[in-house]
Amino acid sequence: MRNFRSSRWVFLGVVLLISFGLITASQLGVLGPLRGIAAAPLNLLTGIFNRIGLALTSGGEGLADLATLQRRNADLEEALARFQSELVELREIASDYTRLSQLLDYTSNTRDQEFIAAEVIALSDPNAPLRTIVINRGGRDGLAVGMPVVTGQGLVGRILNITANASRVLLVSDPSSAISARLQTSRVEGSVIGQAGGDLLMTFIPLDAQVQEGDLVITSGLGGNLPSDIVIGQVTSVRQLEFELFQQAVVRSLNNFDTLEIVLVVTNFQPVDLSVFEQATTGN
Repeated sequence: MRNFRSSRWVFLGVVLLISFGLITASQLGVLGPLRGIAAAPLNLLTGIFNRIGLALTSGGEGLADLATLQRRNADLEEALARFQSELVELREIASDYTRLSQLLDYTSNTRDQEFIAAEVIALSDPNAPLRTIVINRGGRDGLAVGMPVVTGQGLVGRILNITANASRVLLVSDPSSAISARLQTSRVEGSVIGQAGGDLLMTFIPLDAQVQEGDLVITSGLGGNLPSDIVIGQVTSVRQLEFELFQQAVVRSLNNFDTLEIVLVVTNFQPVDLSVFEQATTGN
């Protein structure tokens, strides 16, 4: 027991002596290099822990930034979809405005005619025997068979048959369509017939008539089936066949029949049936 106590006092004395020596050495500056050597591992560990803390902090901020960017991206995509929808609507409004402006200009320049606007609700079926379109106006709107259908670019065709609220229009490009026509510049007359390919053919043009590419072809009004001076199309080429009594002109309609959307029906024109006079002449 005494040995244990004496050992404790000896150990305490040694510790005090060492402590005193370290304090003295520290005051004299002897322990400076040793402190640097001892602090190096601690500094290394401190740097490692600092970097780990910074990485965790920046990682958390990065995740927060990523979530913010994802929300902003979703907001931008929603705004873009909304703007695209509005752009499509504005383009349709502008397109309708352009078409209606052209029709208004046409009606303003033809004061002797009355019109009713109609929308095209069915285009011509390529497999159908006739080239026709269907419009959303009919007998309830005062339409009748034979009434001319036009646009600002010229003649579309004539009403073939009607229902209460719709009408079928025979296009001028149908092979069964024949229209009395004349060249606008020379006033030479002929007949415009539809062709299977979609073009028109003006026939029965006198051989001595001057026909040039670019000449406008208009309705003549002869036969009483259509008003006069409605544009049918434009001459694209002239044919003079050997041994033929007449020359021919290929005519291109200024209307695109595959993209028609709005047309005008001339409501104050009634076709005249001249067959009555022909029968009277034959009977005499």
